[in-house]
Amino acid sequence: MSTQTMTSQDYVDFAKRFVGAIQTGDTAAVRACYAPGAEIWHNNDGLLQTVDQNMKVLDWFIRTLPDRNYRVVRLEPLPDGFLQQHVLEATLPDGEKWAMDACVVVRMKDGLITRLDEYLDSAKSGALRKFGR
Repeated sequence: MSTQTMTSQDYVDFAKRFVGAIQTGDTAAVRACYAPGAEIWHNNDGLLQTVDQNMKVLDWFIRTLPDRNYRVVRLEPLPDGFLQQHVLEATLPDGEKWAMDACVVVRMKDGLITRLDEYLDSAKSGALRKFGR
């Protein structure tokens, strides 16, 4: 599906499938959402990741937070993708309940993600470091 033929609803539906795949731990479905050469950027380190690098982090994330839940606060289609604001809720490996505000801005082409910019609450994301990340 090319960018020109994607409607606002197509972007919203894609966003729900993409985040749903992360939430359920379906890494093959997550990887399939990315275009070859897609770039992933996070505000907490300012570095660009490749899809392979991002998938390694996602594998760790899924193992570390098996009961993760994305509580979507806002989901808006953009002319070339979508914006999603959410609260990631989970139980940390030490049993502590944890929540982190986050936002992603996703750009797409030909029905696939070409760039994902993720903004994380650095104070909350820091709590994960003691578990190996």
